[in-house]
Amino acid sequence: MDSDSAVAEESGFYFRRNGYVRRKSVERAAAEGAGRYKKGDEVRLIARSESELGHIRGLLASAGFRPGKPYAQGSSFRQPVYGRRDVARFLDPVQAES
Repeated sequence: MDSDSAVAEESGFYFRRNGYVRRKSVERAAAEGAGRYKKGDEVRLIARSESELGHIRGLLASAGFRPGKPYAQGSSFRQPVYGRRDVARFLDPVQAES
């Protein structure tokens, strides 16, 4: 297994375990206008610890993603990946594995 496929496989594990995708609401953007509704497409990976968060961030960086700023929620951490293009690039190998 080459390193790219290993990164994709491990990233896919974190996504399938408890990650999720948020898509931009075209209807809401049209209703509220671009100045008020600034949400876009996003993948969120959930880390159970700070060390796991660091590992996830390293995986994303090695795959060429620019991970967004992580944040704590409850007893876990959320690691976002922003942008329609990066979301599609992340999901392509993850969905191919399934």
